[in-house]
Amino acid sequence: MNMANRISIVRILLIPFFIAAVIYYSPQHDYLRFLALGIFLIAVISDGLDGYIARAKNQKTILGSYIDPIADKLLLLTAFICLSIGNNFPSEYNLPAWVVLTVISRDVIIVLGSVVVYLVKGHLEIIPSKLGKVTTFFQMLAVICVLLHFKYSFVAWDTAVAFTVLSGMGYLKRGSRLLGENNKH
Repeated sequence: MNMANRISIVRILLIPFFIAAVIYYSPQHDYLRFLALGIFLIAVISDGLDGYIARAKNQKTILGSYIDPIADKLLLLTAFICLSIGNNFPSEYNLPAWVVLTVISRDVIIVLGSVVVYLVKGHLEIIPSKLGKVTTFFQMLAVICVLLHFKYSFVAWDTAVAFTVLSGMGYLKRGSRLLGENNKH
């Protein structure tokens, strides 16, 4: 268990605190929105930090290759779901259901595709694409904009959705290619 992996685990442990801050938010308790934002920003910074540490100190591990993307997915999916349902945010700052469904659908398809690749090939190497990293950035930005009650948050979540769809198509293409390689042998 190295430092990079510990940071990823801390990111996962921050999620319940984020959920609580969003769920208990109300205009009378506006500080909770900023608490949620602070927790989310710490998680975002830790995402970059654990990757940097893993590369700089040569601490890349198999565990880290799984736990880091799991931490990212849990954080983002939780944030998208919490910011779309049953909160006291003004309606213009609630993430629309179609945005959340797009993000969740892509991730479910990626996970199911990964399982299929693993079952067919007997192993799976998780390598995030550049487009996937850009998607994660815009998804994180959308959450930050909503928490800040930024007037043009819809631009951030529309951009996040566009990259979500594009990266999903890229991962489908990559998975199809991996499965096609297996069938040639």
